Amino acid sequence: MDTQLRVFVVVFGVLVGYMPFSIFCRYEPNWDSLDKRPLPGWYDEVKFGIFITWGLYSVPGFGSEWFLYNWQYKKDKAVVDFMKKNYPPGFTYADFAAQFTAEFYDPDQWADIIEASGAKYIVLVSKHLDGFTNWPSNVSFNWNSMDVGPKRDLVGELATAIRKKKDIHFGLYHALVEWFNPLYLKDKENNFKTRYFPVDKTIPELYELVNTYKPDIVWSDGDSTSWPYWRSPDFIAWLYNDSPVKDTVVTNDRWGGVMCQHGDFWTCHDRFNPGHLMPHKWENCMTIDIGSWGYRRDTNLNIFLPIEVLITTMVETISCGGNLLLNIGPTHDGRIIPIFEERLRQIGQWLKVNGEAIYGTKPWSHQNDTVTKHLWYTSKKNSAGGVDVYAITLDWPTNGVLQLGAVTTATPQTQVTLLGYSNPIKYKQDTKGLLIALPFIPITIMPCQWGWTFKMTNLKRI
Repeated sequence: MDTQLRVFVVVFGVLVGYMPFSIFCRYEPNWDSLDKRPLPGWYDEVKFGIFITWGLYSVPGFGSEWFLYNWQYKKDKAVVDFMKKNYPPGFTYADFAAQFTAEFYDPDQWADIIEASGAKYIVLVSKHLDGFTNWPSNVSFNWNSMDVGPKRDLVGELATAIRKKKDIHFGLYHALVEWFNPLYLKDKENNFKTRYFPVDKTIPELYELVNTYKPDIVWSDGDSTSWPYWRSPDFIAWLYNDSPVKDTVVTNDRWGGVMCQHGDFWTCHDRFNPGHLMPHKWENCMTIDIGSWGYRRDTNLNIFLPIEVLITTMVETISCGGNLLLNIGPTHDGRIIPIFEERLRQIGQWLKVNGEAIYGTKPWSHQNDTVTKHLWYTSKKNSAGGVDVYAITLDWPTNGVLQLGAVTTATPQTQVTLLGYSNPIKYKQDTKGLLIALPFIPITIMPCQWGWTFKMTNLKRI
């Protein structure tokens, strides 16, 4: 890029608030260089996303999405007995492909539910560790959703539906490993000194996914083999330098033994929720079904987390600087079952009132309160150049007073409001912190359930 054009792009970027990273540098295929890339701003702003685990394992719908592994490798008694009881001798995992029908799969309906949840991004499983791809992959002949089963491009259809919505980013999960792929097993026999599987299968798939569907998130998984085997930095350097999403894409930390070390955001382990600030952007990827990511037919109501727990987890996660990625598992025929839909719509109802305290916020000086339990803080710059602080209480006090022990900087100009409630809120500052006099609000006009946000403006700057 010549000097005049570079200057123009920089000036234009300053004016519109967008600056392509690739203008200024190219990232080398090593972790030291890749870790220097700034996190694209959209990801920290959006806070909440939906993870969708959908594949052949949704057909038996038994145990978990690790059905194949538990059946063929672990020889888990419950799974083995399930197959003996319900399927004929000689039935194979590949035979489930014909039953992965997706006849009720309506991507626009899925997109409507996701929009109603208040989520600002999704991550769809494009391929799990069984190797079946939910798109017509050029390197997965006859083991993909176009050749067998649905006879549809499941990834492409949802990408199109999501992009009809405003401000929802599309992302893709992709498993590096395939448990029983002959190429992978050959490399494993050779102590991974050969690289037949990543060269011929995994890496071509990743390039194909990015070039075809242009995801804003590449969520890698199945990384038990170390990163030199995958040569992950080579792919990520291309992703950051030359891919069609180089300025917007974000990656996680599951690229071969580097969890909680490298990547745009850290997941560290499933359902990671440290309860304190982390030195790096992170994500809490968790399930509504406490025992599985994929759909299970063998469930009961007790295995689904209640909305109170989901709201609590969201507030804890975001107060500590994380994003919440909440998983649902659709059925083999393409339905989001009612309890998943209900939970998502409930979260959306809560965010309609309290989203100001979630989207675009930053951690405050305190994450949770020093006195009152189940109370968490976020903050956000306001138009006057100051900072608004949000106190989100998950319990409505029965004594009519909410004590904020962490807030000791009220001024005569400080204002306290309850999000979703129009009347002013009275308070006083004393040695115990800020004491908020809770208004009497009949249950019929209470602004929301499950958690309430008190917004404080004009606190003394510290």
